[in-house]
Amino acid sequence: MRKNEGMRTSPLDLTTDLRELLALAAEEDAADRLLRRGLDMLARIAPYDLATVFFLEEGRLNARVVRGALVNPDVRRHSLNLSDFPSIQEALDSRRARALTEEDHAHGEGDPFDGVLDLPAGHSCMVAPLCAGQRCFGILTLDRARCEPYAPEAVNLVEVYAQLLAVALQATRDTLSLKRLHQQDHEHAKALEEEIGGEAIPLLEAETSEAMRTLVWQSRQVAQTDTPVLILGETGTGKERLARAIHQWSPRADQPFIALNCAAVPENLLESELFGHVKGAFTGASRDRAGRFQLANGGTLLLDEIGEMSIELQSKLLRVLQEGSFEPVGSDRTVKVDVRILAATNADLQKAMQERRFREDLFYRLNVFPLRLPPLRERLDALPYACAILLDEQARRTGRRGLKLNRAALEKLRRYRWPGNLRELANVLERAAILTRGKTIEPAHLLLDTHDTQPDGPDSTRLEDVERAHIIAILRRTGGRIYGDGGAADLLGLKPSTLQSRMKKLGVERTLIA
Repeated sequence: MRKNEGMRTSPLDLTTDLRELLALAAEEDAADRLLRRGLDMLARIAPYDLATVFFLEEGRLNARVVRGALVNPDVRRHSLNLSDFPSIQEALDSRRARALTEEDHAHGEGDPFDGVLDLPAGHSCMVAPLCAGQRCFGILTLDRARCEPYAPEAVNLVEVYAQLLAVALQATRDTLSLKRLHQQDHEHAKALEEEIGGEAIPLLEAETSEAMRTLVWQSRQVAQTDTPVLILGETGTGKERLARAIHQWSPRADQPFIALNCAAVPENLLESELFGHVKGAFTGASRDRAGRFQLANGGTLLLDEIGEMSIELQSKLLRVLQEGSFEPVGSDRTVKVDVRILAATNADLQKAMQERRFREDLFYRLNVFPLRLPPLRERLDALPYACAILLDEQARRTGRRGLKLNRAALEKLRRYRWPGNLRELANVLERAAILTRGKTIEPAHLLLDTHDTQPDGPDSTRLEDVERAHIIAILRRTGGRIYGDGGAADLLGLKPSTLQSRMKKLGVERTLIA
């Protein structure tokens, strides 16, 4: 070949090729595609009949990718002992490409393809190390059937391309490692979510009251959208559980679920907790730190006790809801995020707006789809299922598996007014699990505040208890029928709408009357 044959490259070509190789490196499992494309690029610089990438594995060079007219099954399976080829070892040690001559092959080591290809003595042959940083992946070899050595200029350019390939290979390995670490972190985070927050869906689906069935249906519907949801309810009703369930039912289920209790973070730190900060933003900010919005990117962020957020911070939150962007504390760099917002509160936001403690525009932005969780005292029909699920969750901490409540214990729980709702029930059951020595929880194991326990039977002196018991008795007599002659409203001397209103206030579910 003429001295400059095949050398048709320029700095622009190198830049373009590097960009293409690095783009390939970012793809999953792209190593072989990257190597094949790199060998195709080399054909512009140093034409070949066979190009081979050998990976170094425990002292052996094993063919990984091959290109060219001389490729056959034996070439694809070819393997060499590195110790048998001093010239290749020298190329690896020096990290320099070199053209192998007939003299190199004559010094006892022979040609790398002896016994595999019938190449003439003195044919064109080149070896280039694939090294990046401290890592050497192996070598690439170029061979031609014609007897003319590769020009020095071609050898130098192939060396550069071999380095580019090695850098891209390293990027591929790093990308794969990062994806594996991300997957491990993701699985670990999901496990922690379940351990800390409990399994949200089973507890919700155990609910059988009409109000809770409607709530679960509505939650499943809104979960399929990115619409903000405002979850309302008394303290301890399970607002975070409902938020976790909405996330798990949503298309974002495989992405992070991040929760932040706005009342638990000091006001002067809440902005940094939400939006992150840069090094030096304030005293103690010794490094850049991502906020909850960045951690939740692609997933869901629950802002619990949102009514406790300051007016100043509410305006910044409104911007994120409207534009999906913010600046970390101490930075003028805008960060874009894709986060689905859920908010929860037990506060009266309408009253807070009247007192100018909560922005009206933020309220209406969050209140697109409100969900109200009933207190536990209105959901006692599902008490046996809730207790079973909570005891199973707690078994991971207490080590007490297979615990059950007997009928008397369940009846004691039903008579309790549950001012602390689901959270208080969980605490009562965990104490009982620790106190009981067997597999059955009895009334004596349930430590309840007697001031919040309803008296047994019909001897209750509280007017609402008497009224509730009387309405239930009448409904049972009518088989749950409210309207018409002989219906519950007729027997009680009330309008059906008035009776339904009283039933709702007293937590009486017609579908549960038996």
